[in-house]
Amino acid sequence: MTGRSRVVGLWCAAVLAVGGAAPIAGADSGGAAGPEYHGVAMLHSGVVGVRLTASNPGPSAVPDATVRLRWSRPLADRQALPAACTRSGADTVLCGVGALPAGGDGAGIGLVARLTGVSSEVWLEVDTVWRGGAADGDRASEPQRVLVLDTGDPYYF
Repeated sequence: MTGRSRVVGLWCAAVLAVGGAAPIAGADSGGAAGPEYHGVAMLHSGVVGVRLTASNPGPSAVPDATVRLRWSRPLADRQALPAACTRSGADTVLCGVGALPAGGDGAGIGLVARLTGVSSEVWLEVDTVWRGGAADGDRASEPQRVLVLDTGDPYYF
């Protein structure tokens, strides 16, 4: 293992060890129509680490949900994604988060994605594309967007 790949490997392990962030105090989730996502993203030398947890504010359970992660830059051709995730286009990954009880959290997802080239920043959009047998047609539920700078620092959403 080269020195650079060892550093990137240690960095990726660190981002996956950082748990999802707690919801912002006082945030209003009442009446939400689907899953919400809280997590952290880090960028270093064209590699983005993401850890997120899906939560369901209710009022009813979601039997199955899928989150879409879309980057503002294309992903490298070769990716090592978790079993629950699949590539969907040049800049998009879909990950199944499973069943979400009303008022509860689902399983966490951690992944490392390689971008094409190195960039000083990348936008990450996180949104639900499938929940419990129905596509998310709620136009009021805009994707969460987070700007991740190539600093190696965690950016919470």
